[in-house]
Amino acid sequence: MPDLLKDMLNHKSLTEFAMAIKSVYATFPVSEFVTSTMDETWNSLELKARGRQVSINLGKYLPADYRTAIGIIDKVITSYNGPSIFCFPDFVEVFGQDDADWDFSIAALKRYTPYASSEFAVRPFIIKDEKRMMAQMYAWSKHENEHVRRLSSEGCRPQLPWGLVLSTFKKDPSPILPILEQLKTDPSSIVRNSVANNLNDISKTNPDIVVKLAQDWYGKDESTDWILKHGCRTLLKKGDRTVLAIFGFEDATSINVDDLVIESPSISYGEDLVFAFTIMSSTAIKVRLEYAIDYVKSSGKRNRKVFKISEVVLKAKEKRSYTRRHAFQDNSTRKHYPGIHSITLIVNGTERGMLDFELVV
Repeated sequence: MPDLLKDMLNHKSLTEFAMAIKSVYATFPVSEFVTSTMDETWNSLELKARGRQVSINLGKYLPADYRTAIGIIDKVITSYNGPSIFCFPDFVEVFGQDDADWDFSIAALKRYTPYASSEFAVRPFIIKDEKRMMAQMYAWSKHENEHVRRLSSEGCRPQLPWGLVLSTFKKDPSPILPILEQLKTDPSSIVRNSVANNLNDISKTNPDIVVKLAQDWYGKDESTDWILKHGCRTLLKKGDRTVLAIFGFEDATSINVDDLVIESPSISYGEDLVFAFTIMSSTAIKVRLEYAIDYVKSSGKRNRKVFKISEVVLKAKEKRSYTRRHAFQDNSTRKHYPGIHSITLIVNGTERGMLDFELVV
């Protein structure tokens, strides 16, 4: 399997994609399409840019009439399931935003989303005409198909990863709230996960709104409670006292933390930081355990990242011991730099001990 998602779009998969189109549109030029798509810029493009290049070249080789081209895509998308399938909603985004095609394009995005999510493609339509598109998104929130209902939430997330940022919703997410209200007890896990992620996005710029929703919604439905817990994850990691209390994590002064230690004060790149600690409470209490790593950045400054350990209910006088490992290897979201880092234990949102260690790269 390819190491990177973008490498799934390659000569073999694009040829298979083109052949699927040719099976319903006999004059589609397979070799010409693949060659023009994988031009001299191809190797430097990331996944989304590669997908856009595929869409643009579809526009060159499918019929010039947009609605005729959509008719061909309609025949392909139900039978083709390769990695290029996400380019079909993108084709609508690129070529279907004319006012005369609005309803036609929106209907296509609804048809396509069960096969290839239209969550990115709807966003330019929201930006172009927010009132009209959000009315459509709300209507979709009542649709019988779970993928369409998911689209109604996922497509209007203020900060959808890889998607256009919806700046107006970062400032004022109120147009989103009726959709989330409609979906807060949805029976589908993919819909509930989207609602939670939407709430988490909102919490980053409008935490008070999410806190108020949590206060109003919590404790009435198990599905809603799960959504709220996942949707408040950023606020929980920030130690928001109101949110912690909503989920039963009260003040932790009754909890003693002992023997916080690290295995070695110095670790090398590629090794694990091993740390251990013991907790005991004088009273029964629900406990959320986390730890924070203050990473050294390339500038020499430090940046904190919080990681969850567990959530437990301690009985009075009950003692629990923990040992955890934290890997120091580069990945797609973090590069490590040498210097003095620190680890901090967090109990119910309160820091309860910190130790420094050196990372040697």
